[in-house]
Amino acid sequence: MVGLSRLILASRLTAALLSSRTSLKRFDRILVKRNMSVVTSKLTTEERFLFDLNGYLVVRGALSNDEVMELNGAIDEHAGEALARSAKALRNAGEGSAFSEKGARRDLGGMLAWETDVFRRLLAHPKLAPYLCELCGEGYRLDHQPLVLLQDGDSEGFALHGGPLSGDDGVPNGGYFNPELQYRCINGQPWNSLLAMAVHLVDAPDGAGGFCVVRGSHKLNFAVPKHYATGTDIAFADEFAVQPATKAGDVLFFSEATVHGAKPWKMPYERRLALYRFAPPNFAYGRAYLNEWAVGEDTDLTKVIDLCTPAQRAVLLPPFAPRLERAVTNAHGDNGEPQIKLRSTAKKSHDKAVFKSDYF
Repeated sequence: MVGLSRLILASRLTAALLSSRTSLKRFDRILVKRNMSVVTSKLTTEERFLFDLNGYLVVRGALSNDEVMELNGAIDEHAGEALARSAKALRNAGEGSAFSEKGARRDLGGMLAWETDVFRRLLAHPKLAPYLCELCGEGYRLDHQPLVLLQDGDSEGFALHGGPLSGDDGVPNGGYFNPELQYRCINGQPWNSLLAMAVHLVDAPDGAGGFCVVRGSHKLNFAVPKHYATGTDIAFADEFAVQPATKAGDVLFFSEATVHGAKPWKMPYERRLALYRFAPPNFAYGRAYLNEWAVGEDTDLTKVIDLCTPAQRAVLLPPFAPRLERAVTNAHGDNGEPQIKLRSTAKKSHDKAVFKSDYF
């Protein structure tokens, strides 16, 4: 019954995205467009090259100073809700490794349901949507609940993880093909099964610690040796686990197929980073869509959806293919309207008669 309930909830989200608050009429001008327009990518030749080469890309100054202040102000109001990963079972790095330190990271969630829309705006931000469309495809969807990472000085990082070859719990030392975390580039079109978007809210100069990456590992053909992944080989971490220098307002996109982690935070001020994970429209790793992005004990299953713009709602849809009348957010983000490519009425009527259901 639990599985059935989750399926029912997922179908309700689809309906809510098209009807919450304003009714289906809000989408009328979208539905009449039978063919989705193709939005020209705004990524430069250099940006495509660097992402394909390294498995990540830093977009400098993607957010304005005012936006960074808004995001930090919202975090200030909710900072007391953050939970520390102090327990041994929650620590992200082995003691004595290149990634370990005495302090613990603090995790803060629930931002999509906050009264302020500053975190919801990142779902279809006009400056970020072109990158999400280029790297996940039009109709990209949010895959995990967003997470804010908070760290004081001398707090631990995170052992290396991710990558296209994985073992138990995603640790990249098993050497098995991992279909959940893949990168491809076919005919000049990049594709990621899971893409992370790290929004930097404080400066992280060279040597500060924080996010680190093994460049080019999204294409690796041999498993990362365990002592490299865990950081017990400190020389490897020093040389190959690169920490890109970033400033507040920079946004770093990285493929989850790229082996990555975090180095201990060394700055005298708090580290702040908002982490979003996105997937192509018909892919899913996480399960947040099964409870319709509801937060905590809130049983109002459309609360978050009701707070969103049409483009943001489309990003929160469950995974299914665009050809099945998916509302698709494109590179215009919130500066445009999501579009739906309609199937023929005859085919839909036939399917409903065969399957006795609106969806097959």
